[in-house]
Amino acid sequence: MKIQLRPDDNVKVQKLSVGGIPTLVLKPAKIKEIPVVVLWIHGGGYITGMKEMVYMSRAMDLVKNYGVTVLSPGYTLAWVKPYPAAVNDCYAVLDYVAKHRDEFNAEKIMVGGESAGGGLAIAVCMMARDRGIHVDYQIPLYPMISNLDTATSKDNHGKIWNTRRNHFGWRLYLRKDAKKNVSPYAAPAQQTNYAGLPPCYSFVGNGEPFYQETLDYVTALKEAGIEAQVDVYPSDYHAFDMLKPDDEVSKQAIRKFNEHFENVLK
Repeated sequence: MKIQLRPDDNVKVQKLSVGGIPTLVLKPAKIKEIPVVVLWIHGGGYITGMKEMVYMSRAMDLVKNYGVTVLSPGYTLAWVKPYPAAVNDCYAVLDYVAKHRDEFNAEKIMVGGESAGGGLAIAVCMMARDRGIHVDYQIPLYPMISNLDTATSKDNHGKIWNTRRNHFGWRLYLRKDAKKNVSPYAAPAQQTNYAGLPPCYSFVGNGEPFYQETLDYVTALKEAGIEAQVDVYPSDYHAFDMLKPDDEVSKQAIRKFNEHFENVLK
């Protein structure tokens, strides 16, 4: 398993504090910057993880291959404070970028992330829509968005993440409301109005817990008239592209992710 928690020579890294939220700013070191900023939110089931996980994420491809600027916030984890701490932190960084567009050369703003970070990315897009910040695109990969069991998160024994861990993550994030109907800012699968959300791309493994909720989210966007696409891969290994990048299925997912992003830029 190849774990990379530091940048390489193709990426310049700055540290930024946004209202006390430690944030990494990644810029290309060897190619020209383009006026696109991506807020990329790390995973970890809302309970673990760190902003440095961006170095093993798909966001690195966006910096090194295409010249975008990526911000990775060190949001509050659920064992420290429950909802809404994490999503409020992530939204605060988005709001900061939107208010400092010239500083970041942010003609376009996108939001993405993996797993719980994908869930937070979707929640942030919902907040942005409701509060008047325009997000151009969303990239929530295998997002953790339903606190209620789905057909694939129930009785799931997949690798890395499974039903038991999923219940634990939601229990820490939502505490007494873990199995209740909650705000879509807390569990985006409970959204009922998808109009006005940004276009979307995602991918997911067909044997992992978040398979069904990912498909349901993309379907809901399409039904609301929003361009959305998901690629499905034969895997029960959660975050396979990050944790097993040399596997053939990961190479395929990474290649298609990059091809899709190229088309988005065009």
